[in-house]
Amino acid sequence: MVSQIPKEIYPRPFLKWAGGKSRLIQQYIPYLPSKYQTYYEPFIGGGAVFFHLQPKVAIITDINAELITTYCCVRDRVEELIDLLKEHKLRHSREYYYTVRANPGNTDLEIAARLIYLNKTCFNGLYRVNSKGQFNVPIGRYKNPNICDGDLLRAASAALAHTQIKQADFVELLNYATSSDDFVFCDPPYYPISSTSYFTGYSRDSFDEEDQKRLRDTCAKLAKQGVKVMVCNSDCEFIRNLYQEIDFKIYPIAAARSINSNTKKRGMIYELLITSY
Repeated sequence: MVSQIPKEIYPRPFLKWAGGKSRLIQQYIPYLPSKYQTYYEPFIGGGAVFFHLQPKVAIITDINAELITTYCCVRDRVEELIDLLKEHKLRHSREYYYTVRANPGNTDLEIAARLIYLNKTCFNGLYRVNSKGQFNVPIGRYKNPNICDGDLLRAASAALAHTQIKQADFVELLNYATSSDDFVFCDPPYYPISSTSYFTGYSRDSFDEEDQKRLRDTCAKLAKQGVKVMVCNSDCEFIRNLYQEIDFKIYPIAAARSINSNTKKRGMIYELLITSY
């Protein structure tokens, strides 16, 4: 059965994600390639760029297994997922939150509903796990969190309908993107610009300097094959030097810092948009 989606619901991220690009799309538009056939995004996160572009042919991946399970359930089993989220909404309380947080779920649908529920109710929508891979973010202070937005999930499901979704390391791009008909957008964990910005909790494995270099090398190989590559990252000497070494173009982009425990520090900061073309 095809889900009925109100015409006014435009596909957009159904998760709040650290470093999400929804507010930056308009600044990205001038730098996006005008023509390509297949879209690749190896750090899908909230998927703001994917949902904006709505590519006809796409492969999206991420190293985070729970996130990929959630995307697959949104694509393939959205009505069942909505039913589970309605249950979470009815039972939501402080005690219930910590009960759900402590239980990872047994089925794909339970895992997906749990991730969305925690994302909508945890502190700042932050995804963070400890060294054992256990989600450890405290409950947020929301009076009426939007736990189940059925129309938004159905719109996302429709946008994902023909998309391949896989759990994979970004290096696997080299097995798929091979020509100028391909466009790769990379939004990796950002390189820290201060000791307090070093965020490693996206998965149980941190994304360190060696990973940043592996990503740079992967992008260089893709570019040599003619693939159009776009990368975003923090504006710092380390990242600038990495991509200047392979002659990528670098553009500063003004972004709002939205996740910080101190609201006074949620100001403007510059990021980098880096392209091979």
